[in-house]
Amino acid sequence: MISNLDRYKTDLKVLIDLGGSMDADLTLRYFKDQGTLKKEDEPAAEKLYGTFERDYQRWYSEAYAVIRQLMPDRLIEFEHLYKGDGKRREINATTYNVQDWLNGVGAGVNRYTGEKPYDDFAIVCMRFRTQLSILQTIGARFESSLFDIRQMVQADLFDCELNAARELLKQGFARGAGAIAGVVLEKHLDQVAANHNISVRKKHPAISDYNDLLKNNKVFDVPTWRQIQRFGTIRNLCDRNKGAEPTPQEVEELVSGVEKVTKSIF
Repeated sequence: MISNLDRYKTDLKVLIDLGGSMDADLTLRYFKDQGTLKKEDEPAAEKLYGTFERDYQRWYSEAYAVIRQLMPDRLIEFEHLYKGDGKRREINATTYNVQDWLNGVGAGVNRYTGEKPYDDFAIVCMRFRTQLSILQTIGARFESSLFDIRQMVQADLFDCELNAARELLKQGFARGAGAIAGVVLEKHLDQVAANHNISVRKKHPAISDYNDLLKNNKVFDVPTWRQIQRFGTIRNLCDRNKGAEPTPQEVEELVSGVEKVTKSIF
């Protein structure tokens, strides 16, 4: 099972690199307009020209999804930099945004003075660079020793509980071992939902409820969903006093599977 953290790191690097190319396009355009573009930079300027307009929509959509998952408290700001708040009465230096630029809306030129009322290009550069810095902040957060301390502490507790489940299984108490592993899985999925600001409407949600919610919100893929669905089925066998008995092999599968989930899905 591939770690969500590793997947997000890979996606984030691709987006930051693409954002860097888009930023270089804007920077070299500025130098060219100012007449300060160096001769050796002319090939790069020609190659990159238009990268910002061509790639921005894809970059924004993918970056939006990453920020929604990993830093939701910055999502509104990220979106506002693209399209503003939608309640403006006029377009000016304060309300002009990236969406305007991509739609071909410019500042215009005063026919008497020959000057623009505001520098639309500079505003777009500033807004985009702020968006890019938000992505870069997420990258730095991955490397911070403070990242997910609560989850680290919780993971230690889960390890202790899963070790207890293994001891019970060794002593022949398969149902008890499976029940403990099931509780750990429920607690972890609840934390994952909280990490991604996903509301859980049921008062007493089961593993299947968390599993469906997280899949539908694209926290993990269908193969992972199927694995967790299987773990939920085994857990249900352990919780029932009547009916089929869970085999030791099934409970071992559950305990080992839950351990992988707690260390790979955040």
